[in-house]
Amino acid sequence: MNKRKEVVTMKAQLRFGLALGLTCLVGALALLVGHGSVGAINGFSDNQELPLPPLAPIANSGVSFIVRGLEPSVRVATDGTVYVSSIRGVPGGVDLHRYYAAVDGPSGAGGTYPFKYEGQPDNCGIFNASQGGCAKNSLDPLGVGLGGGDVDIAVNYPLSGIPNLALTSLTLAPGVTGTHSSDRGDSFNVPNPAVALIPGDDRQWIDGTDALTVYLNYHDAATFNIEVQRSNDGGVTYVNGFGEVIDPQTFPAAGGVPATNSANIAGQIKVDRSSCPSRGNLYQIFVAPDSVAENLNGGALHSIYVGVSTDVKLGLPAFTFKDTKVFTGPAGPQNQGAGNLFPALATDDFGFVYAVWSDNSNVFYSFSTDQGTTWSNPINVSFPANGGHANLFPWIAADANGHVGIVWFGDDRAGNSNDRAALEPGHPASQGAACNSGTTCMQDWARWNVYYAESVNGHDATPFFVQSVISDHVIHRGTISTGGLGGGADRSLADLFQIAFDPQHFANVAFSDDHLINTEVSGSDNGFDNPTSRRKIRANFTRQLAAMAGSVVKTGSCASQPPPPPPGAEKIAGGSQIASQTSGLAANFGFVAMNDKPKASLSYHDDGAAGGSIDVHSANTSVPSVTFQGDCWTSKGDAKVNQKPGYTYTVNACDNAKPDAGKDTFFISVTGPNFSYSNGGVITSGNIQIYKQ
Repeated sequence: MNKRKEVVTMKAQLRFGLALGLTCLVGALALLVGHGSVGAINGFSDNQELPLPPLAPIANSGVSFIVRGLEPSVRVATDGTVYVSSIRGVPGGVDLHRYYAAVDGPSGAGGTYPFKYEGQPDNCGIFNASQGGCAKNSLDPLGVGLGGGDVDIAVNYPLSGIPNLALTSLTLAPGVTGTHSSDRGDSFNVPNPAVALIPGDDRQWIDGTDALTVYLNYHDAATFNIEVQRSNDGGVTYVNGFGEVIDPQTFPAAGGVPATNSANIAGQIKVDRSSCPSRGNLYQIFVAPDSVAENLNGGALHSIYVGVSTDVKLGLPAFTFKDTKVFTGPAGPQNQGAGNLFPALATDDFGFVYAVWSDNSNVFYSFSTDQGTTWSNPINVSFPANGGHANLFPWIAADANGHVGIVWFGDDRAGNSNDRAALEPGHPASQGAACNSGTTCMQDWARWNVYYAESVNGHDATPFFVQSVISDHVIHRGTISTGGLGGGADRSLADLFQIAFDPQHFANVAFSDDHLINTEVSGSDNGFDNPTSRRKIRANFTRQLAAMAGSVVKTGSCASQPPPPPPGAEKIAGGSQIASQTSGLAANFGFVAMNDKPKASLSYHDDGAAGGSIDVHSANTSVPSVTFQGDCWTSKGDAKVNQKPGYTYTVNACDNAKPDAGKDTFFISVTGPNFSYSNGGVITSGNIQIYKQ
């Protein structure tokens, strides 16, 4: 498996969205019909469709995009508010549904929620920002004002008041749009279309903690490292902290340099919100080849890694990650490894960490009791419920002490989810093509459902899971692609769906569904079992009504502390300001570095640089040199200058005294193609501190 294919898998989130929109132009509008539901199943509410407008007109052009609801994200705030966001595909934008009992009313028959449609939070984009707010379901004349390539949402956890809701949407350019709501989704700030520091990025995820802290991660297209940024304003900007997940020791096996490497697939970032010493830790899961040789030679992404940042809790403008290999599985007969599609991660209220991934046939689960340092042997959670069939798109939630919920898609037969011959008999290997004979070949196709596994002792030596089907109908028939636009299977359900626990520890699940024909658009219905019929793709929602696995444990001990660094290990951290190259201005800096498995993270910004504003961030494309001598430290490594790679930095800092301002020193020099910059001196504010083991 070469990197170009994996880049398609990852970057196709945007390209798929574009194709999704551009191939769905129609010339007439149709009536919107309400959602429907069928019977509840296995302790979950009736599955309910989250309604959307059938079509999105492009100004006065006479054409419209067919609206779809894909890759739904779901979060539940501490006040019980449920949010579900979904994508239409670039440039169609994203949609948001909200349920808040005090305003939206009690649940209905079968436990369904009367969701409120909150419109399109990213519908200001690059060209629509002049509106001063977000339009709903109306595209600009060029059709490029919105995102919709990917979406993710995050809720915050204030001590009082309405929890903040952050949202990000992937656009064509410059990259990630960010916005937030402080009134439960009823209004959003004017979106910021450039929250990612690095343009040309892909597949963003976010997670929130405290009142307004939000972490954003995404792929840097140039190196395919996983960039992380921190927002201190609820998701309006992400300029308060920076780190790279793939550390310099792991980068040769998982990074994207050279561009022909297999590289990696990144899952969602998670922050520890427990009251334990681990509170504030960041965890990032990704899958990649097992070795440098495999990465260079197009090997499968069959090793699972988790990057952990503990120094992020210092609150500095820069932080580091340390990567641990969780498990290495087989490459698989189709070289699919564990890229089927996203791995997923969760943390509970006592600092325990949980991971899930799929090899296309099985969903595996592992946990860490020492803050991501070591991991349990993986457990196959899908086999008891759906062994021997295709199982993919896993997602996980955790809370309390060891309470874990896992969801995934599973079909009813053996065979890889991408195999049209096995899963779509009587049909040529072409999406939307007619049956080889007749018009009802879909009657014999693979049938997919949503599965759920729950445990209340998820970090015990032998966790006990209860598995069940929670979709009350077949949600999809045929293949499900895990190969992006480079694959030949059905992309109708895109790449993921999600689960979140509510304050009562019940699961809330949102998933894409295309079991119905899209009768809202004329010319779609050629018969229910005919693959030439246009399917209606919408986000569906179901919620848990009764406990399945026993009583949730809400007391106990925190996860163990990771082992201390070895004797002789030294670490330095610091940040704030020195004088700029321009008199009267200040340059901002932040750094963390250590000599045990050398790594360093640097963030530096000088608006008064002689050649114009300069922004410097370290890059983990090679192992930096980290040297301590007395109370001073020197580090040399790769850097990006104004978001462009190909530079090197040298930094020297000294922890001279306490208090630090006016005594500690910081010096930096940066060189690159036809470029040189240097500055330094006594820090004018802040602190520099060396930690010795």
